[in-house]
Amino acid sequence: MTIDFDKMDGLVPAIIQDADTRQVLMLGFMNREAFEKTEKTGKVTFWSRTRQCLWTKGETSGHFLNVVDIKVDCDNDTLLIKVHPDGPTCHTGTDTCWGEENSALHGSAMQEQSSTAFLTELQDYIDRRHEEMPEGSYTTSLFKKGVNRIAQKVGEEALETVIEATNGTSEKLVYEASDLLYHLIVLLTSKGLRIEDAVEELHRRHDPNWDAERRKAKAEGKMK
Repeated sequence: MTIDFDKMDGLVPAIIQDADTRQVLMLGFMNREAFEKTEKTGKVTFWSRTRQCLWTKGETSGHFLNVVDIKVDCDNDTLLIKVHPDGPTCHTGTDTCWGEENSALHGSAMQEQSSTAFLTELQDYIDRRHEEMPEGSYTTSLFKKGVNRIAQKVGEEALETVIEATNGTSEKLVYEASDLLYHLIVLLTSKGLRIEDAVEELHRRHDPNWDAERRKAKAEGKMK
């Protein structure tokens, strides 16, 4: 990840967003040292322009911002950091620094995370694996073997899912379906796609008229 710290005298703005709700929680600034500490600890650390020192959000209150994903914008000078917040973000006690409500707090708030939202979190995690390729990671090993092997794994997991659906238990079916879904996300990632692309296609098909034009053209072709 390339970050241009020179445009603002060594600082870049960091937009903090809840990874599940997509609610923007706060805006802070990072220098290179703050960014490196954030990556190392998994807790968002800023550079305080007032105190001229590093400060980890939550070091006093316990309301840490636990990093899920970090992205840099197209100009390499602004960060988007997706997090799971431990309680309210603002020092005033509100969920966000704009006084807005964030309906799905995490960590110490002990509120249940949306199961469907976790797919996006998993996709972001696999994207990072694809970008960083850390040694010792099973996901990395799949990417190194290439799209043909990944596609083969999807086929194998699909077969195991079918077997459990016809002759197994519900528990084993869920287990194999989870393996299938994971390997499908890896396959999509290897082709530059995301699981949300498949979800969007399903959403489009949910419209009763989604295929009307294709069916009409096909029917007209048969008539000629």
